[in-house]
Amino acid sequence: MRVTMLLPKRAQNICQISRHLYGSVSKPPPNYASTTSDFLPTKCVSAALNLHLQLTPKAGNNEYYGRRCFSSGNENRTTPQRPRSLPKLMEFPEIVWPSVTKSIKNWIMVHFIIRPYFDHEYNLQDFVQGAKQALQVISSSLAGGEYKNLEGLVDRLAINDLKHSVGKMSVAQRYDLMVNKEDIYFSFPYEVGIMFDDEDASQKRFVEITMVFHVLKGLKEMVERGEPIPLNIGIMPEFRDKISICNYRFIKEFTKGVESDWTVNIVSHFKPNDISEE
Repeated sequence: MRVTMLLPKRAQNICQISRHLYGSVSKPPPNYASTTSDFLPTKCVSAALNLHLQLTPKAGNNEYYGRRCFSSGNENRTTPQRPRSLPKLMEFPEIVWPSVTKSIKNWIMVHFIIRPYFDHEYNLQDFVQGAKQALQVISSSLAGGEYKNLEGLVDRLAINDLKHSVGKMSVAQRYDLMVNKEDIYFSFPYEVGIMFDDEDASQKRFVEITMVFHVLKGLKEMVERGEPIPLNIGIMPEFRDKISICNYRFIKEFTKGVESDWTVNIVSHFKPNDISEE
């Protein structure tokens, strides 16, 4: 669909530029923590970096940093894959770390398209705080099987998928879904996208934002007790099982004359250990 049919010339040029900004890299952007206001102290960012280094695939290789590969002498022997500790809720690529190019694109989208033409009062920092609250409500509702609480907050089709997935989980796995927003030690908007429907007479337009949250269950209690947060928290055995990553995709309609709220159409929770062992 062509953006040029709906936006002024200035926004058209920006959209054309942004098309070249997709992609990803294995390292976080320089000074990324200093440009995002919702980050915890540097220790937590360092912990997230340690986790990233273990989960980032090497170029041209499916192995991960931090893993050692040994030959058993029988290369044809296959090892049965261990079941995931937390089954997938929905089919969606599991995102762990920011992309430099997508971060640049996001900045352009927010400051040169969304704020000037869609919502003059839009603030990404406020959105991130609201997204954390939504994560807490949605995850708690899923853990308790309270699907009615998701109505109006989660897309109807997504609710059906979530009911099916959560229904297969054990009590312990459902408990792992529950997230306290105070346990989030790192979060960022991975991708901001704009969609248009040129074929519709009303020229519908939507904004989608994919958020990523790194969670350490029990972090709030650790902070309250004054316990130090280890720099290598991502590789310490006593913490690895307590870390989870959540990918939530939010969508809102910005069609002229239409009033709508942000809703969630993708919910994904996973454990770093599950990724490193696949």
